Amino acid sequence: MELLGMTTIFLLICISCLLLVTTWRNISQNKKQPPGPIALPLAGNILQLNPKNLPESLKKLSKKYGPVFTIHLGPQKIVVLYGYDVVKEALIDQADDFSGRGNLPLLERLLKGSGIVTSNGETWKQLRRFALTTLRDFGMGKRSIDERIQEEAHFLVERIRNTHEKPFDPGRFLIHAVSNIICSIVFGDRFDYEDKKFLTLINLLDENNEYQEAVQTQLYNFFPTLMEFLPGPHQKMIKNNEEVDKFILEIIAQHQKTRDPTCPRDFIDAFLNKMDQEKGNGHSEFTVESLSSTTLDLFFAGTGTTSITLRYGLLILQKYPEIQEKVQKEIDGVIGQHRSPCMADRSQMPYTDAVIHEIQRFIDFIPLNVPHTVIKDTKFRNYFLPKDTMIFPLLTPILHDSKEFPNPEKFDPGHFLNANGTFKKSDFFMPFSAGKRICAGEGLARMELFIFLTSILQNFTLKPVVHHKDIDITPVVTVMTNMPRPYEVSFVPR
Repeated sequence: MELLGMTTIFLLICISCLLLVTTWRNISQNKKQPPGPIALPLAGNILQLNPKNLPESLKKLSKKYGPVFTIHLGPQKIVVLYGYDVVKEALIDQADDFSGRGNLPLLERLLKGSGIVTSNGETWKQLRRFALTTLRDFGMGKRSIDERIQEEAHFLVERIRNTHEKPFDPGRFLIHAVSNIICSIVFGDRFDYEDKKFLTLINLLDENNEYQEAVQTQLYNFFPTLMEFLPGPHQKMIKNNEEVDKFILEIIAQHQKTRDPTCPRDFIDAFLNKMDQEKGNGHSEFTVESLSSTTLDLFFAGTGTTSITLRYGLLILQKYPEIQEKVQKEIDGVIGQHRSPCMADRSQMPYTDAVIHEIQRFIDFIPLNVPHTVIKDTKFRNYFLPKDTMIFPLLTPILHDSKEFPNPEKFDPGHFLNANGTFKKSDFFMPFSAGKRICAGEGLARMELFIFLTSILQNFTLKPVVHHKDIDITPVVTVMTNMPRPYEVSFVPR
C-alpha cells in the first residue's frame, strides 16, 4: 500500500510538472501572438463585433489594440492588419509569406475553393498564371479588349437613349454591359440584352447582391456549420451560385463538342486545349472542375465589381453636378462628340482619371479585402503567426487614410491631382488589393471604368429625381462589400 501511495504521488508530481510546462509554453507562445479581445468558446468575439458592419467594429478595436491584432469569428482565429504600413509590409515586403488565400466560410462555400480566387499552392499558381496569360492574349490575337469595350459602350448608350429621359435605376443596364465584356472573353461572344438565359444569369447575380445584406448571410461567416442547416437568404444565395455553375458547365460541354484545337475562340477553348496537353499528367491542375470554378471566378469578379462601381459612381456624380460638368468639359476638349472614347485618351484627361480613382477610393468596395493566410510559420513585427493563420489586410484604413487623403470621408477628385492639375499617383490607392494576390482582372476593370463612364457622360447629362444636395452617397454595408443605395436617374441627351 505504501509503495502504491508513493507511486501515485510520483505520477501526480509528473503530471503536474507536465501541465506546468505545457501551460508555460502556451503562455510564452501566446505572448508572441498579436493582442486582441478575449474570445468566448465557440462564439468568439461576436459580442465585440457587429456582423452587419465588421469594418466599423475593427476600426474601434484597432484604436485599442494597435495596427496588428487578433479577433475570432466564431471559432476561427483571424489576425487583422490595420493601416498602410502593416499591409504594405505584409503583402508587398513579405509577399511570399502572406500569399495564401484564407477564405471566409461563405466565400469558400460559394466559390468551391478550386478556382483562382479561393485556391492555394500549386493549383493557384498554375491557374492564375494561365488566366493572366490568356486574358492578356484576349482571344489569342483577335479583336482587342479596347475595341470590345467600345462596342459594348455603344450598345449601352443606345439602350439608355431609348429610355427617352424617363427616370430608372441604371443598375441592370450596367451589369448587362459589363457582364458582356467578360462573357466575350470567357464564352467567346456577347449576349443580346433580351437573351433569356443571359437575363436569368443576371437575375441570379442581382438576387445574390440583395441576399448579402441579410443577417443570416452575415452570420454564416461566424457559424457556418450551424447556418448550413438553417433556412434563410444564405441558402438561396448558395443555390443561385449552383445554378450559375450549371449554366457554365453547359457552355463548357458545348465547347467540348464544337471547338477546333487549332483555333481557340475564347478562354474556355484555351483551357480545354491546356487540358489536352496535360492528359498524361496524373496531377494536372487543369480539369473540368477547375475550369468551371475559374470561369465562375472570372464571371463574378468581372461582372459585379465593375458594374457596382459604375452604378455608385453615377450616384456620386449626381450629387456633385459641378464635378460632372468638369468631366464633360474635358471629354469635349479631348474626345469631342463624334468618336468613341478609347484608353489612349486617358493620359490626356487627368481630371477624369482623378474622378474615377476617387470613386474607387471613396466607395471602398471591398473594405475587408479578400482574406489571406500565411503559408508558413511567420515572424511579423515581433509577433509569431503560425502557418495557415488567416489574415484580414484591411483596405478601408488605407483608402481612407487622413494623412494621404485629407478629409477622406469627403468625395474630392483633388486627392489625385497635383497643384498644376496633372494626375497624382498614390501608393495608398489599393482598391484591387496588392502583392501576389492582387486582382487578376485589375487591368480589364480599369479599362471598363474609363470607357463606360466617359461614353455615358459624352452622350448624357445625369439628372437626379431629387435635389442633388439630398442624395445620400453613404454605402449600404454588406458581408463583403459596400453597395450604393437604390436610386433612379434621368439621362438627358447632350
